[in-house]
Amino acid sequence: MSGAVEVPRLLGRGMTMGDQLARHARKQGDEPAYTFEGATLTYRQFDTRVSRLANALRDRGVGYGDRVVVLGLNTLEVIEAYFASTRLGAICVPVNFRLVADEIAYVLNDSGARASVVHAALAPALAKAREQVEAPGPCLVFGGAFEGMEDYEDALAGASPEFDEIAVDEQDPAFIMYTSGTTGRPKGAVLTHHNLLMHAFSNMASLETGPGDKVWLAAAPLFHIAGLSGMLPNLLLGGRTVLLPSGQFDPVAVVDLMERERVSSVFLVPAQWQAIVNVPGIAERDLSCLTKISWGAAPASTTLLRTLIDTFPQAEVTTAFGQTECSPVTTLLRGEDSIRKIGSVGTPMLNVEVRVVDDDMNDVPQGEVGEIVYRSPMVMKEYWNKPAETAEAFRGGWFHSGDLVRQDEDGYYFVVDRKKDMIISGGENIYCAEVENVLAAHPKIGEVALIGMPDEKWGETPLAVIAPRTPGDAPTAAELEEWCLDRLARYKRPRKIAVVPALPRNPSGKVLKTQLRADREAGKLPVE
Repeated sequence: MSGAVEVPRLLGRGMTMGDQLARHARKQGDEPAYTFEGATLTYRQFDTRVSRLANALRDRGVGYGDRVVVLGLNTLEVIEAYFASTRLGAICVPVNFRLVADEIAYVLNDSGARASVVHAALAPALAKAREQVEAPGPCLVFGGAFEGMEDYEDALAGASPEFDEIAVDEQDPAFIMYTSGTTGRPKGAVLTHHNLLMHAFSNMASLETGPGDKVWLAAAPLFHIAGLSGMLPNLLLGGRTVLLPSGQFDPVAVVDLMERERVSSVFLVPAQWQAIVNVPGIAERDLSCLTKISWGAAPASTTLLRTLIDTFPQAEVTTAFGQTECSPVTTLLRGEDSIRKIGSVGTPMLNVEVRVVDDDMNDVPQGEVGEIVYRSPMVMKEYWNKPAETAEAFRGGWFHSGDLVRQDEDGYYFVVDRKKDMIISGGENIYCAEVENVLAAHPKIGEVALIGMPDEKWGETPLAVIAPRTPGDAPTAAELEEWCLDRLARYKRPRKIAVVPALPRNPSGKVLKTQLRADREAGKLPVE
């Protein structure tokens, strides 16, 4: 017998985000679901809006497997677009709102987006990006009007509130999350419905999340995997999500919000937690509701962790480590271990198997450095339209993280380096190759290397080490900023430059970034 047998999708097996929302709308429709800027929608109200949006997208030609780009600040409309896409069986493509038009155009073209949903504040950038796309498809704009785009609320008003259910296979893609490219172009990590559901369940089990942990503060950007995945355990519980608006982080306002809305759990990066514990009178605030504190994306000091534990004695402090391709958390460090094992990323979460291997996939002895590789139902399906990169990532039957770690005698893992150059600035990943490719095209630059340098506010910022094309005629920092303006998001742009005659290289011609870092630390680089 030849040919594959197609297995029908069955409604009775549904377990998408949209299914979970519909379940709560039926069972507890009048309970609060989402709060944003003082307004709260119940599960029934939110479900109705999602059904209207799903119908509006379907009326405009979006079907099963089509990609829907969502570009917005933290608003309820972004979450509605996520749910509506998954309800249709379409694939949602969140886009970083800090990207410029050329970067957005790449995502539109690479994903083959069928439609877009955009915040009015970001519509000009999307409109410019759509000019570089052959068939950009319909676009709904919320939060204001923009020429050439349909009004989001008008589209919802013209669509039916009743949605004819679609059987969605849980192994099919739900999201394409674009990660900064190590080869100069971002890669789309394809996360399935099953990936995200298993991550939510595993996270809840590992952290013993229960009915009392039902008010989640969604503080991370929604385009980020921490923003998307972080709110899913709360959805399974039928809890309420309080959404923090995008913009400058105001620690006093956040404390006020947590106190007023009785927030029980929240994820913040260390710099944000430092600002929180420094709020005057923080010990006197009524935050007894806060039972789970988590942090990640950047290192935290022993002093900060101890201060967190002392300031919020009723809350468990947890370090979360992972990456987008793993939905994202792979290891956790809990409670007092945060102090006892400072610097560690903890031990594997439920449903995550870990090895530490050399380049030939041999396990390295405990205590020695190797690459951490994973097997887990939370690991992505593939890189979108990149079979070679996918095959390399799953070489040897395990997912290769690119992180170099060691395991101590107690089984705790410590990250010691990254195989691929990456800078973490304010919780955002900056991959050097992408920035270097942009800078290298400048007419005054002969060669360039990007390294990180410590920054009190952001943890790390990019430093561009430049060898000019013509000696004595290097670009100024102002010229580079102008060059990057329409080519790179602001957070990726070098904050400092250092001009050198030539970059150090090994015999095979590879730039010695370890030497550049050592020279910077020793004050030998002329940083300006």
